[in-house]
Amino acid sequence: MIYLDYNATTPVDAEVAQTMLPFLTQYFGNPSSSHVLGRQTKEALEHARLQIANMIGAKAQEIVFTSGGTESNNYALRGVAFSQKHKGNHIITSSMEHPAITQVCDYLATQGFEISYLPVDQQGMVSVEDLKNAITPKTILVSIMHANNEVGSIQAIKELAEVAKSKGILFHSDAAQSIGKIKSQVQEMGVDLMSIAGHKLYAPKGIGALYVKEGVVLEKLIHGANHENNQRAGTENVLEIVGFGKAAELISENLEEYQNHYAQNRDLLWQMLQERWPQLKRNADPEKVLPNTLSVSFPNLEANVFLHQLKGVAASAGAACHTDSISISSVLEAMKLPLEYAMGTVRFSTGRGTKPQDIRNAVLEIERVLKLMNWGR
Repeated sequence: MIYLDYNATTPVDAEVAQTMLPFLTQYFGNPSSSHVLGRQTKEALEHARLQIANMIGAKAQEIVFTSGGTESNNYALRGVAFSQKHKGNHIITSSMEHPAITQVCDYLATQGFEISYLPVDQQGMVSVEDLKNAITPKTILVSIMHANNEVGSIQAIKELAEVAKSKGILFHSDAAQSIGKIKSQVQEMGVDLMSIAGHKLYAPKGIGALYVKEGVVLEKLIHGANHENNQRAGTENVLEIVGFGKAAELISENLEEYQNHYAQNRDLLWQMLQERWPQLKRNADPEKVLPNTLSVSFPNLEANVFLHQLKGVAASAGAACHTDSISISSVLEAMKLPLEYAMGTVRFSTGRGTKPQDIRNAVLEIERVLKLMNWGR
């Protein structure tokens, strides 16, 4: 299998797995216990917290462990909404967020909150001016993703956060897709809250974190004992937290190397595709996009049928064609991508395991399938 779907999930890094192993077989104590077994796991837990904090330029006490990016997003949005409702009921987000944001906003709308969805341009970018114009005296939170999971567009978070800060409004960013691929430092970005997903950065599935800037108060999402500084109840998932910490350490040490590797293979793929099929459309600004992400539209092609025909190549479609309808992703709709391009949009995403020969073999397989479908002639 030539895996070109790293934005969907990543394998657990070998060093991460090795670091986790003793906590599967030997160190099993509850980190809340005061005896030696508890202290061993507590120390490992806090070491991982520091590793993750260092990765994003935060303080260790500003990291709250969660079950993943979805819980982090829920905690951030619901936590602010219900803790700040005495100040206002207006939340601003973008029209191309992940469902882990939009579904929370849908829920909050049923609870008396007003939600504004900022438009994006054809490159998938949010306008600072649009944000300024959307703010009202009742606005309590702005949530804009750092980088989009489908097309890879990177938002100007620093500039957007400055607008919110100037009005005393909290700013959250879903950074599930950006961390590990581009520099994601909370102080530079100016965010108050930031969501992290472990399985997007070579840690296991089922672990994540929420950065909560010191002084920001959230209403709890999960009630119980006073774990995680009384911010998230439930005995910590030490095994996966330890792996998460190691994955963060690897990113801190090797981010530039990872970026270059991702981009070289991504650029090779685009070069080979464009040489063969110049009618292809690349989505997102090539200068403001994740180094590993290539969203390509094959005009008048059914992407889901195309991907089904690919043998040994994993990628993702941006639309699903049914008997009498076409379901286009909300991201492509927000970017106003014409239907003939949207229906044929494929996301390829490279990773640490991608090699140039994989790219060449993938293009040969793409060529085989396109000829079989009689496309591009």
